[in-house]
Amino acid sequence: MDKIKVDKYRTNNNFKISDYETFEDFGKSDKELKKELSKIRRALGEFQDTIYAHGKYSILVCLQGMDTAGKDSLIREVFKDFNVSGVEVHSFKVPTELELSHNYLWRHYLVLPAKGKFGVFNRTHYENVLVTRVHPEYILNEHIPGIHTVEDIGQKFWDKRFEQINDFERHLAENGTLIFKFFLNLSKEEQRQRLLRRLALKEKHWKFSPGDLKERKLWGDYQHCYQEAISKTTHDHAPWFAVPADNKKATRIIVTSILLESLKKYKDIKEPMLSEKIMANLDSYEKQLQGE
Repeated sequence: MDKIKVDKYRTNNNFKISDYETFEDFGKSDKELKKELSKIRRALGEFQDTIYAHGKYSILVCLQGMDTAGKDSLIREVFKDFNVSGVEVHSFKVPTELELSHNYLWRHYLVLPAKGKFGVFNRTHYENVLVTRVHPEYILNEHIPGIHTVEDIGQKFWDKRFEQINDFERHLAENGTLIFKFFLNLSKEEQRQRLLRRLALKEKHWKFSPGDLKERKLWGDYQHCYQEAISKTTHDHAPWFAVPADNKKATRIIVTSILLESLKKYKDIKEPMLSEKIMANLDSYEKQLQGE
């Protein structure tokens, strides 16, 4: 299979969801796609060891998408060959009382990846310009000075949030965090089919919530909010990628390939060399061990 063209999925400041495909299979069977993923993720896992040893960059992978877009299974499959000590996954749900007593970025700062490690955000700080924008009444729980009613939350408020998020990510990038943001571009019909499967399969029942259907009715609102959020926050230091999500196997290949190909461009990421003194005495160290 040919290399993934990273720029095909990279967004720009004029991002329109309709310009990006929701389905991809590369003309391959499911078996072929599974084999391809196994090869690429193994290479990414091996490179993760080098990143860990190098210890100067942290990697932040942000995953956003509509319900049923496949974020959980993508994390399981893409990072399967990682050393578990080199990757941490955080899922951000409804903010707790403690989290609401701080600014909305606080809980994200707390779990940023250390240098040499991957951090995966399953839903991210962008929930604060997506869910809260579709449901602005949630903002009232943040007790922000000057915000007393939903009517106080206008376009200026959201523009300020976009600016704050851009500042947050710029600060991270300038201090050694490599940021990759993925929008899993799911079609409305595929979401319907996946919700039906959750209802049909007993082992999937736990994933279903009546709230999923309520949010589905707001599909158009969410698409609008995603489009504006991505347009206003995609930058070279923190790019967004719109990845077709209707075929999970292809989605995983694309995300894994983008990570691997992008990280390989950092030629300074190498395993550290031993000091000249240690190198000069390697034979003696070996003899000591052989003589035990």
